[in-house]
Amino acid sequence: MADILPFLKSIISVSGLSGFETPVANLIEQKWTPLVDQLTRSKLGSIHGLKKGRSTTGIRPADKSPRPSVLIATHMDAIGLMVSRIVDGFIYVTNIGGIDARVLPGSPVVVHASSGEDLYGVVVMPPANLLPDGEGSGAIALKYLLVDTGLTPSEVSKRVRIGDRVAFNTEPVEMSGGCVSGHTLDNRASVAALTICLEELQSKSHVWDVWALASVQEEVTLGGAQTSAFQIRPTIAVAVDMTFGKGTGSSGWQTFGIGKGVTLGISPSIHPFLYKRFKEVAERIEIPFANDMMPEYSSTDADAMQLVAEGIPTMLVSIPQRYMHTPVELVAIKDIRRAGRLLAEFIASLEADFMEKIIWE
Repeated sequence: MADILPFLKSIISVSGLSGFETPVANLIEQKWTPLVDQLTRSKLGSIHGLKKGRSTTGIRPADKSPRPSVLIATHMDAIGLMVSRIVDGFIYVTNIGGIDARVLPGSPVVVHASSGEDLYGVVVMPPANLLPDGEGSGAIALKYLLVDTGLTPSEVSKRVRIGDRVAFNTEPVEMSGGCVSGHTLDNRASVAALTICLEELQSKSHVWDVWALASVQEEVTLGGAQTSAFQIRPTIAVAVDMTFGKGTGSSGWQTFGIGKGVTLGISPSIHPFLYKRFKEVAERIEIPFANDMMPEYSSTDADAMQLVAEGIPTMLVSIPQRYMHTPVELVAIKDIRRAGRLLAEFIASLEADFMEKIIWE
């Protein structure tokens, strides 16, 4: 298996905020092109990679009849910030997606300025005594944080406009214990897992067509996966995302060990027959997994895809990570590899008549 770390580090070193995913989309497109038979982008900018299924003899059928297809959905968009106002050369920001403002002070960022320049800066906070009464103790609210680019007020006013995007600019760090830390591992670690899956499928026979999806706008609307699922109309769908890793102060039933394997979703959004097949495949190939219980919704693309058209049977596979929605998310590389291998083995396990067996129970 090829080393996935260089590719992962490349895609968590660029921005690609929700609705503005082009920088990372270009890297993914370049990586996936030799791994699929067809690569296109949706009208919203999501990447669709089609790897066609083959018969058990390894020969593609000559007829044009539709083949069953599985859509593997990862999202490539990132949370981030947007310029809300500028005062004396300092940039106030608001959030794009869910931001944990407690960890922002001191974070390096890049302002994608209207001038066409990338301006490097850092998130700072005013002295506590200059904030309104009661606002200077504890975590400082996002509305009081500033981005300092080091430029003079006149230089900032020439380059930056309200609505410009501000992205995290932390460098990827290879940690001890086989982990990597950086921004946007949610959900580009899953893009890396899907890439591993596509590499594994180069030497595996699979009857079903496979659609690899790097979707846009998951962090704000779930719109990329929803519209792509509507366009592709897959037979079944699998969302791949991140889940909460165990750490200091987070060790309950809703968190999972880093480096201990993947999780399989149990939720109203998840088809129990697909869960059953994934469980069987994971046990057969000895990939450790835990059950990720979501009594209501999953807050992933799975929620949107299962409701497309007349309904699409959907599954969710997740990779545990610490420090969700911060600039220093952390994940174990071996869990990414496990997720990729599990996806490939699941796809290879799909019989031509699989849908005749699927039931809701």
